[in-house]
Amino acid sequence: MRKVSVDLGPKSYDIFIGYGIDAEIRDFVSRSAFSGQGLIVTDTNVGPLYGSWLQSLLQTAGLKTELAVIPAGESSKSLKTADELYTKAIELGLDRKSPIIALGGGVVGDLAGFIAATYMRGVPFIQVPTSLLAQVDSSVGGKVAVNHLLGKNLIGAFYQPQAVFMDLNCMRTLPEREMATGLGEVIKYGVIYDQEFFRYLENHQTAISAREPEALTHIIARSCEIKAAVVSQDEQEAGLRRILNFGHTIAHAIEKETGYSRYNHGEAVAIGMAGAADISCQLGLISEAEAGRLESLIAAYKLPLKAEAVTVDAMYGDIFHDKKTVGGKVNWVLMASIGKVLCRNDVPESVVRAAMSKCKDC
Repeated sequence: MRKVSVDLGPKSYDIFIGYGIDAEIRDFVSRSAFSGQGLIVTDTNVGPLYGSWLQSLLQTAGLKTELAVIPAGESSKSLKTADELYTKAIELGLDRKSPIIALGGGVVGDLAGFIAATYMRGVPFIQVPTSLLAQVDSSVGGKVAVNHLLGKNLIGAFYQPQAVFMDLNCMRTLPEREMATGLGEVIKYGVIYDQEFFRYLENHQTAISAREPEALTHIIARSCEIKAAVVSQDEQEAGLRRILNFGHTIAHAIEKETGYSRYNHGEAVAIGMAGAADISCQLGLISEAEAGRLESLIAAYKLPLKAEAVTVDAMYGDIFHDKKTVGGKVNWVLMASIGKVLCRNDVPESVVRAAMSKCKDC
């Protein structure tokens, strides 16, 4: 079992990573000053697999819980679904010490965290992520949100969990596509922060793809360590944390233009990273060889490099609705090398459009 600490002063918490971590979950809940009633938010994919397990485990720790099962998919990350969960919480009589527990992938975590942050102005929040994408990305760092018709994650908050529990036994039921999408975010960490980690991903593709325990534990733990290091220095994205958005500007435009249904998040990020690498290459920040190395790794893990059903005009318009755009200027995260990135808000429109054109599958 690996433990990663996120150092945020009084809001610090630990991430537990391993196979079979029931004891860690039970001990944490037993030591916490929670009310006797909590709410587990899960979805129609994960609930039938792991809902009873978590409910029973929490019961042994003295916490009674109800399951709120939402439809699986990005469309559930909405104010409408949030309202339904508020109603559920009120009907259960949850108070300010009643925990909200997220059991599922990124959609469940973002939505449950948004409820926890806003119900009674904030109640305890615990993450139990079951997908690789959620484990290495959305469950760590405290970003919680719902989507709006005009853009993704535009309505949200920074709200840290009290703990994150990653039982890698859950990975055994993870579909291949969900495994691949998580690897999109894993690759990102190598690009933005750690060239040795990038090289590890290149050299251990077979073991990672086969979900060998040692390799899987390492890539999840190292991804969490990198994100924890960044978040600990910049919790609310005033500076350094922006580097975590590498690939996301184009990715969010792709997701919006395809109705949040054709591509899942990691697939869109993979395409967005290829686009950001192309912009970096056009600006002379990296060589074609470095951009090609990233594209090769993306392809090796069976992730897309091009998006269907999008247009350059639509994508270009979308980036100005992105939350990273300030004063009409898009804050791009670009490559300086493999393992290092920089931020620029002066990228010419022609360069962006050229990169988007390459990202579009004609």
